[in-house]
Amino acid sequence: MLNVEAVNARLGRVLVVEDDPGIATQMVRGLTRAGYETGSVTTGQAALDWPVPDVVLLDLGLPDIDGVEVCRRLRQSCDAAIIIVSARGEESDRVLALDEGADDYLIKPFGLQELLARIRAVLRRSRQPAGHSQVLQHGPLTVDLRTHKVSVHGQQIAVTPKEFAILECLASDPGRVVTRQEMLERAWDEHWYGPTKVLDVHMAALRKKLGDPHLIETVYGHGFRLADQDAGS
Repeated sequence: MLNVEAVNARLGRVLVVEDDPGIATQMVRGLTRAGYETGSVTTGQAALDWPVPDVVLLDLGLPDIDGVEVCRRLRQSCDAAIIIVSARGEESDRVLALDEGADDYLIKPFGLQELLARIRAVLRRSRQPAGHSQVLQHGPLTVDLRTHKVSVHGQQIAVTPKEFAILECLASDPGRVVTRQEMLERAWDEHWYGPTKVLDVHMAALRKKLGDPHLIETVYGHGFRLADQDAGS
């Protein structure tokens, strides 16, 4: 006989930290139907006291402890993947949360399918085999998969979750051409059917932040790749 609880535990244990009962109920219901073992708490302290899950969906506006502080404490005490789920959409809020150890940042309102895609993505990263490098280096570019920090020539730069996902695609196999479709599927959603122009907008912003427009090459008709640093030296 199929043990549903055991199957759900293998898929992943998710803790929802949300003080709005309506939102929390919808998230728990959707995650449970998707096959995840799901728990829910309404305060930061309860989240810190909870047995370590695989993924924490963390609201920032909690009644007792600010969500960023909860994120910081969780990152110090466990290896759970942390996805911030918040109505705070300012870049400063996203950067602060990511700097304190969040793995991703999702702005309310959002769809269930996007949430599930984000969960799958962080679980893929967290379940990489032991010994797999968590730091990708190519020339002056360093991409830290564990802390989601990016630096160029040793200078840290702030990137959005989508920009980080783009760099992860490129830096995981430097020199290989990553097609536009592959990048959209990995950085956005494996079932992405929206306009591809959104990738160009993020790519332009990312090149500007990196400070070197030639670091990411456009291979016309194919996709993008990181420039050959040996050829440029």
